[in-house]
Amino acid sequence: MESGFTSKETYLSHFNPRDYLEKYYSFGPRHSAENQILMLLLKNLFKIFCLDGVKGDLLIDIGSGPTIYQLISACESFKEIIATDYSDQNLQELEKWLKKEPGAFDWSPVMSYACELEGNRAKWPEKEEKLRQTVKRLLKCDVTQSRPLGAVSLPPADCLLSTLCLDAACPDLAAYHAALRNLSSLLKPGGYLVVVDALKSSYYMIGEQRFSSLCLGREAVEAAVRDAGYTIEHFEVISQSYSSTVANNEGLFSLVGRKLSRSA
Repeated sequence: MESGFTSKETYLSHFNPRDYLEKYYSFGPRHSAENQILMLLLKNLFKIFCLDGVKGDLLIDIGSGPTIYQLISACESFKEIIATDYSDQNLQELEKWLKKEPGAFDWSPVMSYACELEGNRAKWPEKEEKLRQTVKRLLKCDVTQSRPLGAVSLPPADCLLSTLCLDAACPDLAAYHAALRNLSSLLKPGGYLVVVDALKSSYYMIGEQRFSSLCLGREAVEAAVRDAGYTIEHFEVISQSYSSTVANNEGLFSLVGRKLSRSA
């Protein structure tokens, strides 16, 4: 492991879900890079799941963090969603929202925007309920392990989704390649891989806490995905970067791949 790269233990002890949500997903009227990125990601995911035909029975979200924005459009295209994360506090934050517990993060502004993309901003309460009903399980996940979900047995998924996770979970390029191969074991042949992540980012901030990110460009990402046994159907560069005070990325990307039939 590279010296100084944020450890798994640091995520368990120092990653504060509420600080992360307030910093990156508050989605208020304030014009900020973070708001712009969230809108662009919602548009991108709407296109992938509602317009481009990425659909099926089971979607597994890898490294969900404490967020649900990435699943809003997906719940229209999949009968069942399983959300996963390495950190217990993120899974607890997700459970709080799913169960409508007091103090759960308010996703209604984000829901409203996502519903506006679908043509009816006012239906966001129904969308929230549909998403809650579609997310069937919350599971612990470690992409660095050959069995990322441990001993849990699941049918092969129709789609794996991972947003803003792999760059933070993999300390070097070899680990990134290995993580994509590990995840392939969860996906059926011909199944979809959807990845959204930062480009050329070496860190991101939550308050005063700095978290490492694997600095990758488009070519390295594409090579790793192909090496793990996927074809690439779509790769889009999102030119917006985060505020310079919170991250040093040079845009983001979204990728849609398919697992080759001969892949393990």
